[in-house]
This record gives sequence, structure tokens and C-alpha cells, in this order.
Amino acid sequence: MVSSPGGEAWRRFRRHRLALGSAFILGVILLAAMLGPFVWTIPINDIDFNARLSPPSLKHPMGTDDLGQDLLARMLYGGRISLAVGLAAMVIAITVGVLVGAVAGMSRGSVDAFLMWLTDLFLSLPQLPLLLLIFYLFNDSLKKLVGPETGVFILVVAVIGGLRWMPVARLVRAQFLSLREKEFVEAARALGASPARQVVRHILPNAMGPVIVAATIDVAAAIIAESTLSFLGLGFPPDIPTWGRILFDAKDHLDIAPHWALFPGMLIFITVLTINYIGDGLRDAFDPRRVL
Repeated sequence: MVSSPGGEAWRRFRRHRLALGSAFILGVILLAAMLGPFVWTIPINDIDFNARLSPPSLKHPMGTDDLGQDLLARMLYGGRISLAVGLAAMVIAITVGVLVGAVAGMSRGSVDAFLMWLTDLFLSLPQLPLLLLIFYLFNDSLKKLVGPETGVFILVVAVIGGLRWMPVARLVRAQFLSLREKEFVEAARALGASPARQVVRHILPNAMGPVIVAATIDVAAAIIAESTLSFLGLGFPPDIPTWGRILFDAKDHLDIAPHWALFPGMLIFITVLTINYIGDGLRDAFDPRRVL
């Protein structure tokens, strides 16, 4: 019995033990972030000066910060935001990258040259200084327009996603240039298929393997970028905890409360590492030339 391409990819992915284990760990983190606040119901901004900088205990499994706020509650809430930023920024980066790469790969001459010039231009920009500049220019106005949490979320996602589409565009363009000359695409073209139908029905599905791998890399990169912005004191305000914001708030208390920085740093590390391993597994699963 011949298995489908999806079934064969899943079989190959399951044989990548690191990727499979990472998928399980990431699933646990996602489940905790989604359901944890309903189970651990301590308010994230509940101040208790009598318990400030308490080490991990049964009452506070991850300890407390300098205001006595429960770190477990803040970590669970912050996980939602950090992971949501990573996923939303990835969607923007993949969408823009696929569109630009597909148009460039299907076009010839000036359109392809212009889109690749634009891609190279964005690749040459220093991303961290540009992130900081955009935040200084638009952060206050967006906060006034749609509120502090929503405004910062939109700005973080738009900026990070808008600066991560270029590698995807180059990857998709290379895939399109290769696939458009394949026999099955030429057959569809000979049968009168329009360029749009060639892309949607024949080329794009066969180019999605590398794109899915790039998507996992973009999620990890977006989480790191958001954590970097929060660690620099930008991004979300102090009353809206993200993993990076919690890590930033802990930097002045490393000598007396190391647990405050340990847990967010460890979760950022584990989340990014598991996503990277999943990306490795997907790369191997969608590449039949690799032997698992």
C-alpha cells in the first residue's frame, strides 16, 4: 500500500526522536500557557510585600518578585503573550515572504529583479536599531489609539514579522524557479492552466516543505526578538508580563533572588530549543534524500 506524502512525512518525523520529544515538550508549554491561568488563579498583579523576593515554595512554586507578585501566575500569563507574538509574527513573515517569493519566482525580468533588490535592501538593514527606532516613533500613538496592551502587541508583531519575511522570500523564489520547469508543471501549462492555477495547485504545495521549516525558525526568532525588546525595557509595560519583561525586571536582583531570572530565562531557552529541533525534524521529514 502506497502512503500519501503527508503520511510519509509524518512517519519520517516520528523517527526523529529529538523532534518528537521536542514537540511533546512544546505541547506541554502551550497547554500550560493556555490553561494554566484557569488552574493557578492568583492575580498576576496581586502585591504582597510580606512575601517579596520569596524563593520557590509550596505557596509560590516559582517564588515571588520584588513586589511579592507570584511568578508562576506571571509566567503562565506571559507565556500566552510571548507565544502569541511568535506565532502571529511568523504568520506575517510567512505570508509576505511567500507572496514576494512566488511573484518573483513566476516573473521574469524587471519584476523579479526589483523584488530581489527590495529583499536584499531589507536584509541589509540592521534589525535591532530599526526595531528600536520604530518603537520610539509609533509606540505612544498606537497606545493612545487602541490601548496599551493591544497597541504594543500590534506594533511588536508587525515590526518583527515585517523584518523576518526576506529569507522566506528568497527560499520560495528558489523553489518556484526550480519547480516551474518540472514536467508536471509543464504538463499543466500545456493543458491551458493559468499561471494562478499553476501556482496554487501545482507549485506552491510542492514548495511548502521548506516553508514549514522556515516557519518554525521564524517563531523562535520572533520569541527571541520580543524577549530582547522587553529586556531592553521596550515592548510591553511592566504590568503586562512577558517572559522577556520578567527577565528584564529581575536583572537588578540576580544576587539575592536568582530564581526570578532563572525561570523566564529557562523557559525562553527551552521553548526556542524545542522549536529549533522541531524545525530539524520537519526538514528531514520533507526531504526524502535524508535517511533517518
